[in-house]
Amino acid sequence: MQKVVEGINHWIKTLPDAYNSMSELEISNRPLPNKWSKKEILGHLCDSAINNIERFIKIQYEEQVYVIQSYNQDQWVKVQNYQDRPLGEIINLFQTLNKQIVIIVKNVPSESLSKLCDIGNNQHKTLEWLIQDYLSHMEHHIHNQILIKNND
Repeated sequence: MQKVVEGINHWIKTLPDAYNSMSELEISNRPLPNKWSKKEILGHLCDSAINNIERFIKIQYEEQVYVIQSYNQDQWVKVQNYQDRPLGEIINLFQTLNKQIVIIVKNVPSESLSKLCDIGNNQHKTLEWLIQDYLSHMEHHIHNQILIKNND
């Protein structure tokens, strides 16, 4: 779990600088009408953190196998109106939520890492897998959508 903690801490520290080096047009531009802007992708990462905070906590104490509830990602981004909010607010939210995730991950007892959750389609994964997947999901969006330069 130490590598996950280090990875999340890395993005808490470096992602704000990456965003602050981009123009308003670059962070607000939607590549297609049905695609998120870089600002909305950061908002989506906040929504992911919100949902995973609950999961990481509940898996530790609720009856096994804990069933992961999905959420409508597009609606969360739309309803929270990340597109029209100041970037600084979204960055602060990202940092605060991920600092909380770091605290949770650091405090997971090793015996809880093997607790199971159903991620859908009756696929059972461990809490350890879910925590590692959280960082993988974050880095997928960061490397493939946020840090790439738009060619428009």
